[in-house]
Amino acid sequence: MIKTAILTISDSCSKGTREDISGQTIAEMLPENKFQISKINIVPDDIQEIAKELINFCDKNEIDIVFTTGGTGLGPHDVTPEATASISDKLVPGISEIIRAEGFKKTPNAALSRGISCIRKNTLIINLPGSPKGVRESLEVILTFIPHAIKMMHGSGH
Repeated sequence: MIKTAILTISDSCSKGTREDISGQTIAEMLPENKFQISKINIVPDDIQEIAKELINFCDKNEIDIVFTTGGTGLGPHDVTPEATASISDKLVPGISEIIRAEGFKKTPNAALSRGISCIRKNTLIINLPGSPKGVRESLEVILTFIPHAIKMMHGSGH
């Protein structure tokens, strides 16, 4: 089983003034026979809070993969990619590139997503868009190869 964490980045969701539909969408889309959701959290759009929670997931909880949702756009509070990059050991650009490329086929606005993918220690981190539609479309593109990516990250052959 792939130990999974979901981190929603949203000021309004962290205050409880809006429901976290995007985080729920991630949880609903992960096949139960492959992914075990171990941690779920919501933090505000704050670079230090995001980085702190990612470090917690990666360093203390032995999580295989963290899916983030939110904070990847062009808005003044969108700092998820910067927070993720600040704690990264290795970038995995192909994951985010394919998310944007496939998303662009459905909406040109996908090109405006700044999400990144990276590894910290033994954890793969993937920034997903903040909308449920963007989450769904992104996961549809990448879920087929994520189990292989996790095996490779843990030292299994190609």
